[in-house]
Amino acid sequence: MLQRIQRRDAELEQRVVERTTELSVSLDEKVILLKEVHHRVKNNLQIIASLLSLQSNQIEDDETLALFANSENRVRAMAAIHERLYLSDDLAKIDFPGYVEGLVENLFGSYSIDTQHVRLTTDIADVSLDLDQAIPCGLMLNELVSNSLKYAFPDGRRGELHIQLSQSVSGYRLEVRDDGIGFPAGIDF
Repeated sequence: MLQRIQRRDAELEQRVVERTTELSVSLDEKVILLKEVHHRVKNNLQIIASLLSLQSNQIEDDETLALFANSENRVRAMAAIHERLYLSDDLAKIDFPGYVEGLVENLFGSYSIDTQHVRLTTDIADVSLDLDQAIPCGLMLNELVSNSLKYAFPDGRRGELHIQLSQSVSGYRLEVRDDGIGFPAGIDF
């Protein structure tokens, strides 16, 4: 009787080991697949951004050219999120401080902003956002920083751009401010 129980326990233990191995292999396959999906999404978004850039080379109207540049920056902002996901060990969360750094660096380059003229300061909490939080937050940050770089520092004006992201019990707070020229007098919001 004791031998039967020991054999049954050994068989159960062997099944648990086999099933655990199967689950581990399955999980590894899913992680690889998910990384590949994020990689392909990023590549497709980069292709769209490149097509917008190529098309903009044929545009002579400054207003239309600015629209294409804005669209290209938005697409690149989303592509960067997918890039961070597939390079990350945690496929569910994005290291947002690193993302902000890369996004802002790209925008400074896109608008040909001299970092000697516009100084960037950041105070970004060490937070990790999921995809549903990161994309809208990244797009808002893209818009706010773009507007600041386009309008706050005309004619080589010097200044500072400050970005802050903090976390509270109720959520996150994103703040983008500059010491540029401000809004025109008499603007009706």
